[in-house]
Amino acid sequence: MKKLVAEFIGTLWLVLGGCGSAVLAAGFPEMGIGFVGVSLAFGLTVVTMAYAIGHISGCHLNPAVSIGLWMGGRFDAKDLVPYIISQVLGGIAGAGILYLIVSNQTGFESVGGFAANGFGEHSPGGYTMVAALVTEVVMTFIFLFVILGSTHSKAPKYLAGLAIGLCLTLIHLISIPVTNTSVNPARSTSQALFADGGWAMGQLWLFWAAPIVGAILAGVVYKYLSPETND
Repeated sequence: MKKLVAEFIGTLWLVLGGCGSAVLAAGFPEMGIGFVGVSLAFGLTVVTMAYAIGHISGCHLNPAVSIGLWMGGRFDAKDLVPYIISQVLGGIAGAGILYLIVSNQTGFESVGGFAANGFGEHSPGGYTMVAALVTEVVMTFIFLFVILGSTHSKAPKYLAGLAIGLCLTLIHLISIPVTNTSVNPARSTSQALFADGGWAMGQLWLFWAAPIVGAILAGVVYKYLSPETND
């Protein structure tokens, strides 16, 4: 239960910190943080939580990460579903807090896209479903590849959280224009539930399917490259 609570809190922070920066600060007149700031925000949420709860739950914060670690032989199958449920609920809680903040702004009318992930007309750069699918599979593959490598027993200790956070920052710098960057089904679900118009729920399937495929591929490939048992 302690691990599940840690995953709930960690995913809440990822959504509140990352999506919150996109919704509240990215477009602020003249002083907005832009794509670079949002990318850093997502990376920082992972770095901070890696050192806060990594020793408790492993700091997955992402169903795709849990699945990828399981495929790579680093995570017990019996914990997979409870972790995913905790992550999704934590993400929804984070989005709920963000919605409460946004909806209490003077003159509030709508949350708009609410930093939800999308493709086609809902892609920031107008990218198609194929582009979104390729982007999310490849970016999640690299994300899991870095996670599996940096947390291996033979990797430098205490640097994993930094490597993983920087990787997520780079992923966002590349892919925000394509899909608003998911690589995390919990993050996508939380925002889709609150976004206006219902379009985000209709496109949510891609932001579950693509990250999971990428994570599974990474788990298989890394296990092949580094078959040694991880301590």
